[in-house]
Amino acid sequence: MTICSPKKSPMGVSYSLPRSISSILLSIGGLAVFLLFGSCVLVSHPIGSAVQAYFLSVDPFGKPALFRQSNARIDGHGEVVVIQTSAMSNGRNPLLSSVNVTNDSLGPNLGANDGNFEDASAYITSINPNNTKAVNGGSCDLYHGKWFYDPVGPLYTNNSCPIITQMQNCQGNGRPDKKYEYYRWKPSQCDLPRFDGRKFLELMRGKTLTFVGDSVARNQMESLLCILWQVEAPKNRGNRRMQRWYFRSTDTYIARIWSSWLVHKTTDAFGFAPEGVDKLYLDLPDKTFFDLLPKFDVVVLSSGHWFAKRSVYIHKGEIVGGQLWWPDKSRPMVVDNVKAFGISVETILTAISTHPNYKGLTLVRSYSPDHYEGGAWNTGGSCTGKTQPAEDSEVAENGFTAAMHERQVAGYKAAVRANNGSRIVLMDVTGAFGYRHDGHPGPYRSLDPNKKTQRGPHGEPPPQDCLHWCMPGPVDTWNELLLETVWREFEGGGGGRTV
Repeated sequence: MTICSPKKSPMGVSYSLPRSISSILLSIGGLAVFLLFGSCVLVSHPIGSAVQAYFLSVDPFGKPALFRQSNARIDGHGEVVVIQTSAMSNGRNPLLSSVNVTNDSLGPNLGANDGNFEDASAYITSINPNNTKAVNGGSCDLYHGKWFYDPVGPLYTNNSCPIITQMQNCQGNGRPDKKYEYYRWKPSQCDLPRFDGRKFLELMRGKTLTFVGDSVARNQMESLLCILWQVEAPKNRGNRRMQRWYFRSTDTYIARIWSSWLVHKTTDAFGFAPEGVDKLYLDLPDKTFFDLLPKFDVVVLSSGHWFAKRSVYIHKGEIVGGQLWWPDKSRPMVVDNVKAFGISVETILTAISTHPNYKGLTLVRSYSPDHYEGGAWNTGGSCTGKTQPAEDSEVAENGFTAAMHERQVAGYKAAVRANNGSRIVLMDVTGAFGYRHDGHPGPYRSLDPNKKTQRGPHGEPPPQDCLHWCMPGPVDTWNELLLETVWREFEGGGGGRTV
């Protein structure tokens, strides 16, 4: 079979080649040109750095990371917010970071406004790398900063997560506003990246993270699961003793164990305290979870709010106080509920840090502030009508929250000082979340179509929850802080915060 028809040169000599060979030579020539061009590029941008930046969104030379998409907007504080879609986020969850740029560099038409964002892409001429300090250095204080509006929105929705407790499903329960879902936390000295589910699972490969504590611990665990659910749907491996979810891709478990006070509790009669009343042994850890500690790699503790409930306090074999219980007024009460909380924190952290078989990381999430403004939960306190974070002048002082936080920090410090080298870290969220009176369910606690959501004719507030957090909502920031803290300890050479 004839492959091609030869042609003659003017000298009558056949010089043509088969078409297939011509195609090969043409391809080789094109490849040579490509390699020559690529070599020039690689001289100034080594491929190792480029690949690392692309997949990890981190440039080891301190240059801006590579992203698939980028645009910039200016927020209400005159600060440019560069919204970037990470190459690692599979197109679902964009990564947002803030960059300080003076208004002078943006042109005359851009400046601070009322919190809305104006497209500033065309005006950015330069970015000072000194203003883009990354959190991963480990030296940045994560807990002093401000809330800013992020138009990218939440990491999930109430429709994309199947495990939200109904009382925290604010949108599903009819809450009409959504702006509270769009605020993110910005530390003063650095940027806190949006939660990267794949990064978290890889960081926790082969490990178990367990939340231990009250219903606020459940709130945070469900938030974490909802975020991770956007990456991988876990399998339920729980039992009566603990909730437990398994992520097969990285052999990771997320678990939760209920422990109202974190210390030993019984209802048995003791001294002049009758049977049936909760007795708290403030100097003994709760065995419900304490014996399981060696199975965990990261433990997140949450407690405090149950100390407002009726209980008897026992310390060193004696009844020393109580809450909503003290029948013999002739006896002096040595320990009130605030002091009892501080003692319990020191007890559990000391016990954990001296456990012979537990070598994991312990995170103490500080006292979660409630926002029952104008009264307590049962005396007319309310968070109804709050739609965005409070300004400094709007933050309501809460003496009980301040006292509980102070005692908790004191108990934490005492435990850490007595046990140097322990991997115990305080996630001090209380101050930052004092501004988030908008993030609670309020009256939107159920699907009941007849629920009261407005004040009554005499100004009385409807029944509401101003303690737990809407999902999605501010509680998701706890898990962004969690991811950053775990990263520092596992990859950044942490070792626990010393006091």
